Amino acid sequence: MKQKSVNILTKKPSGASTKYIFECYGCSKKFSTKDILAKHISYSHKTQKNQKNTTAVRTQVEQTPVPQLTEIFSCDICEFKTSQKRCILAHLKAHVAGQVYCCNNCDYKSVKKNHLQRHMKIDTGEKPFSCNICEYKCIRKDVLQTHMKIHTGEKPFSCNICEYKCITKSTLQKHMKIHTGEKPFSCNICEYKCIKKSDLQRHMKIHTGEKPFSCHICKYQCIHKSSLQTHMKIHTGEKPFSCHICKYQCIRKSNLQTHMKIHTGEKPFSCNICEYKCIEKSNLQKHMKIHTGEKPFSCHICKYQCIRKSHLQRHMKTHT
Repeated sequence: MKQKSVNILTKKPSGASTKYIFECYGCSKKFSTKDILAKHISYSHKTQKNQKNTTAVRTQVEQTPVPQLTEIFSCDICEFKTSQKRCILAHLKAHVAGQVYCCNNCDYKSVKKNHLQRHMKIDTGEKPFSCNICEYKCIRKDVLQTHMKIHTGEKPFSCNICEYKCITKSTLQKHMKIHTGEKPFSCNICEYKCIKKSDLQRHMKIHTGEKPFSCHICKYQCIHKSSLQTHMKIHTGEKPFSCHICKYQCIRKSNLQTHMKIHTGEKPFSCNICEYKCIEKSNLQKHMKIHTGEKPFSCHICKYQCIRKSHLQRHMKTHT
């Protein structure tokens, strides 16, 4: 019996999903949720008195009509997705023709020959495109073009809620999750959640104890490359951050921000038991041990116990 053939190219690709788009009346910008729309109006469209136009926010959000729909086409055979119908049709044709290109070194497969060629450069380590300003090298020309924006200072993508700007669209998409509160990546050991997959991968090293970066001068080891770069300034004596009020200099920007609170008198951390206030969270955590009675540092010679490591070090001098 002759089987009936089905031309999948005449069928509407299944798995199509919808994305709601809410449009701002004031500037025609579009958003995925009403909450983001409300934040945009509140931040971007203000009254003449420079106050948030809360009435306009409430009125527009309540009166926002049924939004238009954007279809996302997904392939039934693989995980390919696109918002453009012509792209899904071209993709499906490759499956029909059986044009699947395979890597000889790993399990990588692609319906496009140029994608396989690009992938092969990963295995060979070939990086034909290089920056003429720094030592950066890469596999693709478009990646190099993106890199060059670091040197030119160009940031073509901007947030429609705050003043954030960046080089790539993907970076902007990650930034938008700050406004939505979305944290799609979570640790399976503790309650840590984050926006970026790379942040989760770095976090997991805390649980595994892995410290891939080490100092070639001392025994210091750390999880992040940036932490090692900061540490190396201890050896070089470099202190790039300085206070404009006093002569204070430091290695980290965060240290300078903390220092500036001495001049402003700001003490954002306060004890919920007594009236103690302080500049740093770590100082509050140490203070709380006074109320709990916890003394984590103890002398191995006598029965002395204390809250701070510095106190123990000072005590140890009495034995010498």
